[in-house]
Amino acid sequence: MVTEHGFLALAPQYTTTSELLSTAAHRRGMEVEALPAHGGAGTAMEKRGGHYYGGPAFAARIVDALEVALLEPSDDWLATLPYEYTGRHIAMATLGEAGRLSRPAFVKPPSDKSFPAAVYASGSCLPTGPELSPDVPVQISDVVTWAVEFRLYLLDGEVRTGSQYATFGHLEAERLDGHRYEDAVLEFADDLLATSGGGLPSAVVVDIGLLATPEHGAADQWAVVEANMAWFSNCYAADPDRVLDVVLRSAGPRTQMAERDRPFCQNIEGAHLAG
Repeated sequence: MVTEHGFLALAPQYTTTSELLSTAAHRRGMEVEALPAHGGAGTAMEKRGGHYYGGPAFAARIVDALEVALLEPSDDWLATLPYEYTGRHIAMATLGEAGRLSRPAFVKPPSDKSFPAAVYASGSCLPTGPELSPDVPVQISDVVTWAVEFRLYLLDGEVRTGSQYATFGHLEAERLDGHRYEDAVLEFADDLLATSGGGLPSAVVVDIGLLATPEHGAADQWAVVEANMAWFSNCYAADPDRVLDVVLRSAGPRTQMAERDRPFCQNIEGAHLAG
């Protein structure tokens, strides 16, 4: 466990993860403040240089006041991985281009939640509206079935903790420690990080899963599901103290952010960075 001082600012919407992180932060002597839904960053704004956990829409309103740097995986990281790590074809496109699809595909915004990530029967089934520009970037991938899925919290290229979160698309949380797939999960993660870990921020969440072959209904290949921001991820059954270590780095004081993480932060123009 990493000992931290300072404070943790939480978005106003309650989640079980925010409660677990709040308890873990209190255990290590940190101040914790749930920010008001309206009216800025509350008393936390007077302290500055803290840490944040919550959604990106609320973060956009208050992180400048808090002087927090938000680390995010690159939109195209998953699409750049070799096939052996994805088990399916993945491409980056625009929403307009995806609208011309004539086959079923899994389509999602790579980082925001501007429309639901889902399997769409064709491009004509994708959502439209004045708030959705045809130039919005999207990720298009083959349709696959995940037999089991795990969430891994990574810090400095190592798995700090993890949790199973689904089986065949149904929520089913279970600790990674002692899990029957623990060794296989960690072996795949080590191989992935040795090959492609340099394309990720120092603190991040990566979801991986076991693919089920449609022909036989049997799971036979580990693959990456996606990468996500640690500061906006459900920890499920992962160790909250170790999750907090990753969250604090993923959304912490701008003056403490390392140079290597600059490409993964979009809100630090002109900020002084640590070495």
